[in-house]
Amino acid sequence: MMTGTETVQLPPETSSGHSDSVAAMLRRVPAKAWLPVAIIVGLLVALYLRVAIKLVVDWYNIADYSHGFLVPFFSLFLLWDKRKAIASTPVKQSWAGLPLVAFGLIVLVFGIYGVDLFTSRISFIILLSGLIWTFFGGAMLRELRFPVLVLLLGIPFPAIVFNQITFPLQLLASRLASMILPLLGVPVLQEGNVIQLPVMKLEVAEACSGIRSLMSLFTLAVFYGYFLEKTTRRRVLLALASIPIAVAANVARIVGTGLCVQYWDPSKALGFFHEFSGWVMFLVSLACLYLVHRAMQLVSPAKKKEAA
Repeated sequence: MMTGTETVQLPPETSSGHSDSVAAMLRRVPAKAWLPVAIIVGLLVALYLRVAIKLVVDWYNIADYSHGFLVPFFSLFLLWDKRKAIASTPVKQSWAGLPLVAFGLIVLVFGIYGVDLFTSRISFIILLSGLIWTFFGGAMLRELRFPVLVLLLGIPFPAIVFNQITFPLQLLASRLASMILPLLGVPVLQEGNVIQLPVMKLEVAEACSGIRSLMSLFTLAVFYGYFLEKTTRRRVLLALASIPIAVAANVARIVGTGLCVQYWDPSKALGFFHEFSGWVMFLVSLACLYLVHRAMQLVSPAKKKEAA
């Protein structure tokens, strides 16, 4: 138990590498100190087991968030990748994290009794941050903020927020497609998210709003930026670039579907082509993200570290 503010200076890194420093740190922790950790982990499992199971089920059933399966593994990789910094960060237990722990528990209670999955899931991020702050200190929380916050990418938006995003995307995609199709010889009449073609009506439904590709591409852009860029500014720019890329790719998919409806076979256009083009345009989006990254490197080359 904490009896105040306690600082533990971690051992210096050994010559054998980062893993040895982490292992040395763990060996210096008394065996009895692991008992509170085991109790806290057990309580977290008891509190969030049902929440976690429902989240995994949603990842499997909701195609917009199928990328959620990758998020926990990426967070664990971030911990491993930052092992040197974690091992060199002093542990400074602090009571200052307890209000955040209490707030996380209150949010969990509201989520459970208010039957709001998003609130229950977001409470885990809050509670985890509070526990890190309490038992390891503010410096450790700052070091671990990105591995913790990246877990937000795997939490589905609440329905009210999700609808506020998808409907404007539907209208935007419909409007842009209606502007492009006449340039390709297909007269159209747009009414909201419905595009009237000479052959038939083409409805840009919620599933065709582009939110699926947007969420997946944004998540992959975060992964891509972390692995291939070293500066936070460029990582943020890559993540933001994924938004217009995903929107443009979805518009291109709708335009392609409209052309196939007009000049080929409506049933095949709305069946095989519509589904197949989704995968093709997602790969094209990844290629565009790579081209944006290359353009960033050409316009502003990364500064090389001067030799010591």
